[in-house]
Amino acid sequence: MFQPDPVKRFLIIIFLLSYFGGSTFATAPDTVKAGAYVISVHDINFHNKEYTIRFWLWFLYKNPTFDFSKQLDIPNAKSIDDPEIMMDTINGQAWVLMKMKCTMKQSWRVNDFPFDSQHLHVQIENTLFDNGDLVFAPDLAGSRYERKIAIDGWVIRNFEVNSRTNNYETGFGDYRLPSQHTEFATFNIDMDIERDAWGMFLKIFVGMYIAFLIAIISFTPNPWELEPRFGLPVGGLFAAVGNKYIIDSLLPESSQFTLVDTLHSLTFFAIFATLVVSALALRLYDLGRKEACMRVNKIGSLLVVFLYILFNMLFIWLAIL
Repeated sequence: MFQPDPVKRFLIIIFLLSYFGGSTFATAPDTVKAGAYVISVHDINFHNKEYTIRFWLWFLYKNPTFDFSKQLDIPNAKSIDDPEIMMDTINGQAWVLMKMKCTMKQSWRVNDFPFDSQHLHVQIENTLFDNGDLVFAPDLAGSRYERKIAIDGWVIRNFEVNSRTNNYETGFGDYRLPSQHTEFATFNIDMDIERDAWGMFLKIFVGMYIAFLIAIISFTPNPWELEPRFGLPVGGLFAAVGNKYIIDSLLPESSQFTLVDTLHSLTFFAIFATLVVSALALRLYDLGRKEACMRVNKIGSLLVVFLYILFNMLFIWLAIL
């Protein structure tokens, strides 16, 4: 029986394996088990679009080339303080425990302020290894937040850790890649926070409502008493404008019309309406139509107050939903 040359047989086997099963030689990415324990969230700053978070972060892995003490990155952080690091081995795996403090960038949603809720997201990556070399497996059992955590005026909802992929539309200078596209595995901490709003609402809007009350007091003197009829609404208008400038200084710049803008605009129009009612009543009085003057004053004052309360309740209800 014919026996092929051993060298040729070896080359044929190598060719067949590379042709039909070459993909079997591709190495699977190493799995890193990652978890987090949030200690505190504080220094929430709407104007500067940031907040500070402190948390424990840990990794378990086998690949000795990974070094999270030097390869850690949080892309959406403004700054990262030098972490406290502890390293050990557990059942033959490297264990890295890090105590982190980060100032995070945040695009606050202020449309419904102060009845707003916010989503906080911390994205953690390895700076050297993409998802072809490294993937994260979240430690769901060990990851949580400190139950005694106190975020002044806020309540934490929907806390979770998860793993996703972050896409970069670049090859970072490696033009051997078939396309300028790179993917890195991410370990993420996500949580929703809801504001305990009514106390904040009263604090920031009490000046606006006092301004409106000052304006409608002008309905109590007779329509022909010019000084209180026109002086009080103008004073209330300046007070409302000042209150809006104070609140705007607390919030980030936004091109959207927020609840703060809506309620202040409603107050401005209501104060303007009190001036219109007073002007119409005064005009009727000058024409000698005193009964019509008093009737316009009464109906107009009730209408302004009723519509102001109604629209305030409507816009606040829509914000709470």
